[in-house]
Amino acid sequence: MTTQTILPQSGTAFVLRKGQRLTVIDPQGQQVSDLVAFNADDTDEWLSSGRTLDYASKFLLSTGDILYSNRSNPMLVIERDDVGRHDFLLAPCSKEMFTKLYGHTEPHRGCFGNLAEALAPFGINPDQIPTAFNVFMNVQVDGTTGALSVEPPLSRAGQSTTFVAQMDLVVGLTACSAGLSNNFVFKPIDFEVA
Repeated sequence: MTTQTILPQSGTAFVLRKGQRLTVIDPQGQQVSDLVAFNADDTDEWLSSGRTLDYASKFLLSTGDILYSNRSNPMLVIERDDVGRHDFLLAPCSKEMFTKLYGHTEPHRGCFGNLAEALAPFGINPDQIPTAFNVFMNVQVDGTTGALSVEPPLSRAGQSTTFVAQMDLVVGLTACSAGLSNNFVFKPIDFEVA
């Protein structure tokens, strides 16, 4: 099995066949990876935060949980999870987000732009990119007010999460570009397909 590396603040896309395992690895610790997925045979079917959270009846997903499509079909199952804290609420960071939330005057294109570039060869356009499953992202929710806060990831160096494909997929994967999500240090993400 070959380990591939996504450089800091970049992304990639690839085909993941039904039954294959995708392991997302945090090689240095405290680095988020945005994951999106599309049905390889019909990219109008995509990984859905809303459907998944609805069927799970919770917003914290880990080992044994199913990630569903917008058509309510299982796309991925979390087979093993060293960390147990991920986010499926927030959209991929983007240059617009960096401007609106942080006032950046020369913003990085973010995970959204990196995903758009990586997915384009598969015929997937930017408007098709959904809310990502943000592997290792630590978003806290205040149960009284509903306020969201992004905290440093709980992942330590070498920890990983493994997903099993439930259909043939096109997967987009990033090494996240948002400082707040990564404790303000940009690091690589490793992944393996088996």
